[in-house]
Amino acid sequence: MPKLSWRKNVLLVGGCLTALSALSAFQLPFRQFHGVEYREFELPEDWKDSGEWAFARLMFPPGPNDGYRGRFDGDWRLGLSLWTQDYPRADRHFSLAVRRLTRLHVRSVEQPVNLDEGDDVYNWPWLYAVQVGEWGLTDKQGQALREYCLRGGFFFADDFHGQDEYYEFESRIKKAFPEYNIVDIDDADPIFHAVYDLNDRYQIPGQAHLRAGYKSNNGTSALGAKWKAIMDEKGRIMVAITYNSDVGDAWEYADDPWYPERFSDLAIRVGVNYIVYAMSH
Repeated sequence: MPKLSWRKNVLLVGGCLTALSALSAFQLPFRQFHGVEYREFELPEDWKDSGEWAFARLMFPPGPNDGYRGRFDGDWRLGLSLWTQDYPRADRHFSLAVRRLTRLHVRSVEQPVNLDEGDDVYNWPWLYAVQVGEWGLTDKQGQALREYCLRGGFFFADDFHGQDEYYEFESRIKKAFPEYNIVDIDDADPIFHAVYDLNDRYQIPGQAHLRAGYKSNNGTSALGAKWKAIMDEKGRIMVAITYNSDVGDAWEYADDPWYPERFSDLAIRVGVNYIVYAMSH
């Protein structure tokens, strides 16, 4: 093949740098909000360093089941809202674990993502939301989430329990995927074997529900972990769903000697598998 001239090489590199700069210009900077559990959290020394993967957390408005109604008032877009449950401790603990357990270049701090803020969500291949049985996902946000997932994005919906919360999650996720069913993930699915063989999957209770081993809502027992998904026509998991488990709490308390190690161990392995699956499917 003929060699490119020096001038053409310079133009080619310059064009690539211009394209990268343009992409970076559309990526929103790191932001830190006050959470419902943590108002202040010390930043890691390397928080300004970029990476090829960052923990992207979905911001969302409160829904009718929101347990914080009346306790926190104000604009959900400014923090102090349900989407900040476990935040940012869970995000940073898990990011540190991914750094140690994979070869991904992981950013040390999370990225809150608001679907109403244009195309920023497309910068993050993996998106997580907590307590999705109490969220208030809007029609517009549902359409944005749909487009994100159909273009190859991966959404992890976690920490909802019992019949009332399941109904609220299902009714909201239908705003994004009205024609897709929520199904149980088969044990042989690649998502359970991307890095670790997750053949032994058990219920992961939140820190506040360790004594019972599960959470109860309005007299409804949320006993028994369910590993569900919404898949596209080719069988790719677009939305991974952990129902009746609190993976985020297990990340949050991964360094707490009082919280059982077996729950954090499974939660981290689940998360690592989901990331590697998301970035390879």
